[in-house]
Amino acid sequence: MEDLCCGFARIRTALKNRDASVITTMSLKPPPDQTLLSARISVRYAGKPPVLRDVEIEIQSGEVLGLVGQSGSGKSTLAMAILGLLDKKRAQAEGTIRFQDSDLLRLSERALRALRGRAVSLVLQSPLASLNPALKIRTQLKEAWRAHASGSALDCANAIRNCLQSVSLPADDEFQRKYPSQMSVGQAQRVLIAMAIMHRPALLIADEATSALDVITQSEILTLFRELNRSTGMAILYISHDLASVAGICDRIAILHAGAIVECGTTQEIFRHPQHEYTQRLMAALPRILLANGQPRMKTEAATAR
Repeated sequence: MEDLCCGFARIRTALKNRDASVITTMSLKPPPDQTLLSARISVRYAGKPPVLRDVEIEIQSGEVLGLVGQSGSGKSTLAMAILGLLDKKRAQAEGTIRFQDSDLLRLSERALRALRGRAVSLVLQSPLASLNPALKIRTQLKEAWRAHASGSALDCANAIRNCLQSVSLPADDEFQRKYPSQMSVGQAQRVLIAMAIMHRPALLIADEATSALDVITQSEILTLFRELNRSTGMAILYISHDLASVAGICDRIAILHAGAIVECGTTQEIFRHPQHEYTQRLMAALPRILLANGQPRMKTEAATAR
C-alpha cells in the first residue's frame, strides 16, 4: 500500500511540477517542426503474429518522448529496430525509419555500426549485466571513446573525465580502476549513461533504464536525464511501464498496445484526458488515495466507477 501511495504521489507531483515549469522550459525546446526521427514500421517473426503493426512514431529534436505499454507490447522491438539490432534471420522489418536524412532500415551493417553510440545511443535496464565484469570502468570507457573518436591518450582521458563528471560520478583514478561489481547499481547505471552520451548523440534510447533501481536512485537518474536533455538538446526515447517516471520526464507520450500506437499526446493530455479505451484503463488503474476513519486507504478509479 505504501508503494501505491508513493506512486500516485509521484505522478501528482510530477504533473504539478511540469505545469509550473512550462514557461521556463519552453524556450529551451526547439521549434516543433524539427523532426529528428520519423518511423512507420511493422515487424514480424516467421509463423507468428506481427509484433509491431504499422507503428507510426515521430521524435522531435530535443524532446523527451515516452513509450508506454505492457510487457510484450513491442516496446523493446521498436528500440532494437531503430538501432538495427533485430535478428535479421528471424525478424522481418518493413517500412521506413527516417533519421538524419537516412532510412535506417536500408543502411548496411557497417553504416549502422558507425551510427550506434555516435548519433543514437542505448541505455538498458540492467547496468551490471550490460557492463563487462572482467574489465575496469576506465577500460570500458576507453573502448567507447575509441569506437568513434581518434586522438591522444590525453584526449581520451579528458573525454572520460568530462563524461563521468557530467553524470555526477567521481572522475579520479581510484573510481576509474573499479570493476562493475565494486559499484552500486545506481553508479553502474550512471557509467552506462556516461558511455552512451560520450559522443553527444542526437537521440538517446532509454529502455526501462530505471525499472531495476530503488525509488531514490530512480529519481536521481530521472533528474540526470532531464538535465542532460536540457543542457545538450539531446532527444530521449524513454521506454517504460512506470507511469510515475513517465509523468516526470516526458514532453509527449505514445501508448503502445498489442503492437500498435493507440494514442499519442502531451503528458498532460494523456494523464488528464485519455481518449483511447486502453489508455483510459491504464489511467483507471492508478491508485487514488481516500481517507477512511482518518486513515489512508487505496481505491482505483475502476473500482469507484462501478
